[in-house]
Amino acid sequence: MKISKKIINKIKNIKLIASDIDGVLTDGKIIILKNGEEVKFWDARDRFAYTLLKNHAKDIKLAWVTGRKSEQVETRAKEVGIHYLYQGCMNKISAINEILEKENFNIDEVAFLGDDLVDLSVMSKCGFSACPKNASEDVKKSADYITDAESGEGVFREVIEIVFKSKGLWENVLKQYRS
Repeated sequence: MKISKKIINKIKNIKLIASDIDGVLTDGKIIILKNGEEVKFWDARDRFAYTLLKNHAKDIKLAWVTGRKSEQVETRAKEVGIHYLYQGCMNKISAINEILEKENFNIDEVAFLGDDLVDLSVMSKCGFSACPKNASEDVKKSADYITDAESGEGVFREVIEIVFKSKGLWENVLKQYRS
């Protein structure tokens, strides 16, 4: 994976990585059970990326900003160590601005992963934006990086590797797993 200098410059100061859920971390398909509970499918590679962040980049804050509301998402957010969870949120830039105010970060220190029109408000303003290769065409035009992965197939893991490489952290990750 070759990373351009432009991407490295956009990523090296990232302090917050925020993401949509459906269509990015999941494939966007939702099973709704009789009791109203939602079932989503998550990729294990993305789960591993959260472990890498916890072990090698503890200073990076994490947020999920999603238009839907699901108990499963809340449980998963706690499990992987999400600092900020906004569900039922259609005004995603407001959620991000709230986090920026709490953390005293600037918008150019935010990386955002999105896949559809509701994500454009953040993607067009943040320091680095990425989307899955099957995102909507308008989102792809706005994104700094389009992953090789499709929705729910390791999009977050691919972006985290780029973040680590841009910040000079990847060799330390490899050392841990090569020894």
